Amino acid sequence: MASTPVLLSLSLSLTLVFLLPSTLSQPAAPAPGPSGPINITDILVKGGQFTAFLRLLNQTRVLDQLPNQLNNSNQGMTLFAPTDNAFQNLPAGTLNGLSEEKKVKLVLYHVLPKYYSLEDLVDVSNPVPTQAGGDHGSLGLNFTGRSNQVNVSTGAVETQINNALRKDFPFAVYVVDKVLIPLEFNQAPAPEGSSSSSPPAGKGGAKAPSSPAADGDSPSKNGGGRMGINGMGLIGGFVVFCMAFF
Repeated sequence: MASTPVLLSLSLSLTLVFLLPSTLSQPAAPAPGPSGPINITDILVKGGQFTAFLRLLNQTRVLDQLPNQLNNSNQGMTLFAPTDNAFQNLPAGTLNGLSEEKKVKLVLYHVLPKYYSLEDLVDVSNPVPTQAGGDHGSLGLNFTGRSNQVNVSTGAVETQINNALRKDFPFAVYVVDKVLIPLEFNQAPAPEGSSSSSPPAGKGGAKAPSSPAADGDSPSKNGGGRMGINGMGLIGGFVVFCMAFF
């Protein structure tokens, strides 16, 4: 009877010997894959204070382009999302005064075509190109700060990056309390011809010096006219005197 436990133990050991290699040869379970394409709308909606920015993204149709670009990029993307308060604090009529082209440029100015963590933005080489094109190439943003306190500046607006709605590669979304207005939006172009044409006389410009002919006869002509009249008077008086005498 004592041999029965020994036989069972030996049988179990042999079973483990045969099963162990097959267990070790099986590949490890794959890590959970991505949950699907990144949905920018969902990220902003869950943030709870980006209604105005979402509206502008939809109006300009930029929201139709960014997801496809993001999901097909190896560089990732960084988005700065102004809050609803940021839009409310704009001067009245700012957005309504922009052309459709400038509205698109304004939205793309909030997008970097590369993923940046906050630590990256501290050490980045300024200016950092955005998706917005300008008169001299891509419009850039400047970043300053240290550790987790980073400021972003357009040259016309500066604000602090408060927190991240999403910070994992390939897509980072950072909250800003001001709309990032490009500096060139505040630079009015010079009026056409202002450097070459001068204002006409009598309409705000200096009066052009007048020629003698325009102001009347010259002094010599005036003098000659007075002398002619005096001479005629003397001759007429002499004729009257002669007729009276005869």
